[in-house]
Amino acid sequence: MPPPGHTARRALALPLLAALCCTAAPAAATETSAAPAWTATPSASPSAHGSGQAGARPYFYLEGLPGSVLKDRLSVTNPGTEPVTVRLRGADAYNAGDGSFAVRRTDGSTGTGTWLRAARTEVTVPARTRAEVPVTFTVPADASPGDHPGAIVAESGGRSVGVRVRLRVGGPRLAALTVEDVGVHGRTIRYTLVNRGNTVLVPRLAVSADGLFAQLRRGPRTLPVELLPGQRARLTEPWPNAPALDSATVRLRVKAAGGAQDEATASALFVPRAPVAGGALLLVAAASGYALRRRRRRRRGRRAGPPGDPPTEPRKHTEDRHLVKAGADT
Repeated sequence: MPPPGHTARRALALPLLAALCCTAAPAAATETSAAPAWTATPSASPSAHGSGQAGARPYFYLEGLPGSVLKDRLSVTNPGTEPVTVRLRGADAYNAGDGSFAVRRTDGSTGTGTWLRAARTEVTVPARTRAEVPVTFTVPADASPGDHPGAIVAESGGRSVGVRVRLRVGGPRLAALTVEDVGVHGRTIRYTLVNRGNTVLVPRLAVSADGLFAQLRRGPRTLPVELLPGQRARLTEPWPNAPALDSATVRLRVKAAGGAQDEATASALFVPRAPVAGGALLLVAAASGYALRRRRRRRRGRRAGPPGDPPTEPRKHTEDRHLVKAGADT
């Protein structure tokens, strides 16, 4: 069964950096005068298969064994007042750094995007008309089992819309998830989730922390991330009530369907900045005072002369006494 449909019902918007969501929506790219532009908000979705309801399926879901050929139809709707020419292509999907769903640029796909063949790579859609385009997915004979996410992208006038593709190749399924690089930075817990299996995962996260004075307990909740096979996402967890002075151990537990689970811990030291700065100033002042006292001692030592020599003034007085005695004898 595919992952929960609430993510698949969101719009697929693909700017030049290819950020793509689930249903079609225009990207916020700048139009160029050299290419035709959409005259109204376009839409793209899997064909309703004769139901007459555009967008009845929010995404493509196909399943087959290695070497199979899977067929479907794409609907491209032009609600504007002018015809538009649309280019169609397949694209691999991946997770951006923050875990959001994205697709490869043109000629950047090496997997699912290359399996797609549309009956026409370009189609002109008249005004207020919907065009139906047959599409074919040829699964390679050596394709690995598991989920192979991708998208069908429709491009025109510097804008792109598309539909998400969930293609599953038959065979053993493995759900494996790890949480790594846990660290505490101020009032934020940072961590990385890695999908090490071959199925799409929707993780659930639980957070706890134990210190001398502070505790944190945050029960399991579903993260707004669909982690694709082999992908990773760098995420954060706020800790608004983090202690000002404490030493704590932070623990993260993640779970996902299929038995995937993992946990990781990190130590955090909280020290107020003002006392630290004051302590540093005290150390600097103490070091400066010690150095000054040493310089003064060395100067006094140079004035006194080498050790063992009689002081200058007492020696002069002794010589005077000898002179007085000699005169008296004379």
